[in-house]
Amino acid sequence: MTELADKTALVTGGSRGIGAAIVAALAAAGADIAFTYTASADKAAAIVRQIEAQGRRALAIKADSADPGDIAKAVRTAADALGRIDILVNNAGIAFGGAPESHSLEEVDRMLAVNTRAPFLAVQAVLPHMPDGGRIITIGSCLGEVVRFPGLTLYAMSKAALTGMTRGLARDLGPRRITVNVVQPGPVDTDMNPADSERAKGQQALTAIGRYGKPDEIAAMVRLLAGPGGTYVTGAQIAVDGGTNA
Repeated sequence: MTELADKTALVTGGSRGIGAAIVAALAAAGADIAFTYTASADKAAAIVRQIEAQGRRALAIKADSADPGDIAKAVRTAADALGRIDILVNNAGIAFGGAPESHSLEEVDRMLAVNTRAPFLAVQAVLPHMPDGGRIITIGSCLGEVVRFPGLTLYAMSKAALTGMTRGLARDLGPRRITVNVVQPGPVDTDMNPADSERAKGQQALTAIGRYGKPDEIAAMVRLLAGPGGTYVTGAQIAVDGGTNA
């Protein structure tokens, strides 16, 4: 499968979980990949080796999405190494819960910095390096649409903002044929939200198909949107949530 042959991609938060699955899917489709990571240097290096073994170029860039300087530097590094950035996947994110009154100002600022501000700054930095017809895909959350449990206000707020960003960018970038979409995962089995945790049963029960999703299932949608099948899809919020919000 080479639908992304000769394409280049930058994926934020690509060393584990959904991000690592997205990196693997885009590389399998033929793209050269740069991805950011924060602390998983060994995992990042292993992913680079796996991609290079497929004959693709790969680059792991250490960057904290809460740091605007790191975001700008990561984009420059990726663009310099790959020549351009055809596909941007805003995947990096953090999650923690609690009653609204329990969050410190530092927690509020970090959640919004990583989940909301960073995707916008990444788009700003990427656009000079993205040719017409590029793709911008952001990983949101089904909680950005419907909040089914208490204690998730801050996280839901940070993800809900991505829908407005996506719709606005779709209008702004439409003349350049750059498509912009947000993928809304439901419960997915990762180390951030494992399917065997105590809280998993409640989330699983909310799905229509009665199970957690897999990172590869989110990555498959990203691959579709990044490829020829995504040419006429823009400004959309696409649920990959097992029917959680059906």
